[in-house]
Amino acid sequence: MKDEQIKIDLRSDTFTKPSQGMLEAIVSAKVGDDVYKEDETVNALEARVAKLFGKSHALFFPSGTMANQTAIKLHTNPGDQVICDKYAHIYNYEGGGASFNSGVSCKLIDGNRGMFTAEQVIEAINPPDFYHSPLTTLVEIENTTNKGGGSCWDFNELQKIKNVCETNNLGFHLDGARLWNALVAKDEKPQAYGEIFDTISVCLSKGLGCPIGSVLVGDEHLMKNAIRIRKILGGGMRQVGFLAAAGLYALDNNLILLKEDHKKAKEIGSVLENCSFIKNVKPVETNIVIFNLNDDINGVTFINELKNRGIFISDMGQGKLRIVTHLDYNSRMHDAFLSYLQTFNF
Repeated sequence: MKDEQIKIDLRSDTFTKPSQGMLEAIVSAKVGDDVYKEDETVNALEARVAKLFGKSHALFFPSGTMANQTAIKLHTNPGDQVICDKYAHIYNYEGGGASFNSGVSCKLIDGNRGMFTAEQVIEAINPPDFYHSPLTTLVEIENTTNKGGGSCWDFNELQKIKNVCETNNLGFHLDGARLWNALVAKDEKPQAYGEIFDTISVCLSKGLGCPIGSVLVGDEHLMKNAIRIRKILGGGMRQVGFLAAAGLYALDNNLILLKEDHKKAKEIGSVLENCSFIKNVKPVETNIVIFNLNDDINGVTFINELKNRGIFISDMGQGKLRIVTHLDYNSRMHDAFLSYLQTFNF
């Protein structure tokens, strides 16, 4: 009998499915009506994440996009401008929500792998008394950077940007969709981030393996209106404790496993660097590997060839291909994938 082909899905860390332990936590969760703030499990998750970051308030969201969009609205008024990198998720992958939901524009910084400097922020701020240009009110960063290949920001640079924000009366928001990866990779503490950012969104459904959910944290003066904005965006939920239970389980059991994802990604990067059909591989810091094929190789053909072998990766456009390791990418899959890359001939 022919061996069954292993499906190896490396398109995103969002493809994980709840483990048996997580499913048991979901089923046994004590729930209530979250619209009435009577769901004790989601209340417990919110309190825990707020405490982790040293903030007074946290709010559960069905998606990271909704959490980010709420944060933008908390910090801005229609007509304002947000400073972010040209690779920023809020600009590239949130459906134009910043302009639609908050009526703001984005001043894009040409950073390095999705990261920029405090000096670049200073240059991007519009003069507040020059009424012809939008009023700059918010600086937004993404850590790790998705389009930047899972790169981690230098914390000292973030502190410098915070000083610029304070000097210029600007809000400072962190899209932490993969912040857990950065914290583990650099051995940093959540509270340190809570001290410099006004608001932080963290995702539970990527590296931590939950089926759904993000949490927005901040202090009371900002977060008091977050639940109203979530309602306006259609994010009112009922027995959401079933989902929050998955988040609590993930924080207890899956956070430490991110180290293994990073190890596998670096091993993939090393193998790719030695493949004759690869033009370059971006530096690998966490669980994302971005690479380019040689100019004479068609990316679609390459991806289809992988599909025929049961291997799925992402095309990011502009010649960039992406691999993302995750909780459900096990050692057997990893060994098979590395072996395939080492023997692949194009």
